[in-house]
Amino acid sequence: MPKPPETLYLDRLATPVGEGLLVTDNEGYLRAFDWTTHEDRMHLLLRRQNPPIALREGRAPDAIRGGLETYFAGDLGALAKIRWRTGGTAFQRSVWAALCTIPVGETVSYKRLAERIGKPNAMRAVGLANGANPVGIVVPCHRVIGSNGSLTGYGGGMDRKQWLLTHEGASFLRVAA
Repeated sequence: MPKPPETLYLDRLATPVGEGLLVTDNEGYLRAFDWTTHEDRMHLLLRRQNPPIALREGRAPDAIRGGLETYFAGDLGALAKIRWRTGGTAFQRSVWAALCTIPVGETVSYKRLAERIGKPNAMRAVGLANGANPVGIVVPCHRVIGSNGSLTGYGGGMDRKQWLLTHEGASFLRVAA
C-alpha cells in the first residue's frame, strides 16, 4: 500500500531581494526556502527529496517567519534558530550540515567544504549537493565561493548571492556590473 502524501504548507515572505517561498510541515520545521523566481526548482527539489507530498497554502510558523524577517532586518544570528529538516542522500545531508558550520560573515570554497566533510576530492559532488539544498539562506549555500574568492553559481541568482554576502559582511571578489 503506497504511503499517503505528507502535507506541507507554502507561505510567501517579502524580502529586500524579492519574494521568498517558505515550505513548512505540521511539526513546525522549514522544509524549503526559495524565491518566487525559482519556484519550479523548489517544487522539483521537494519532489525528489520528500516524496510523496501535497503542498497547500498556509502560513509558516511565527518562529520561521520571524527568524527570516529579523535576519533580513540585520539580526544575522536569527537563521541559526530556525528549525529545518530535509530529505536528500546521506552525502547531501553531510554537505548541508557542513554549510551550517560556516559562520556568518565568512565564506569557504567548494574545495574547503569537501575537505571539511572528509572528501577532499569530491569538490564537484559538493557543488552538486550545494545546488540541491532545498533550504537556501537558512542552510547557507550562499557562503560558498570559488577558491580564488570569486562568486560562483547560486540557485537564487548572483545578484541575491552578492546581496546576502554583503548583508553578512563577508569578503569576496565582487561581480562586475
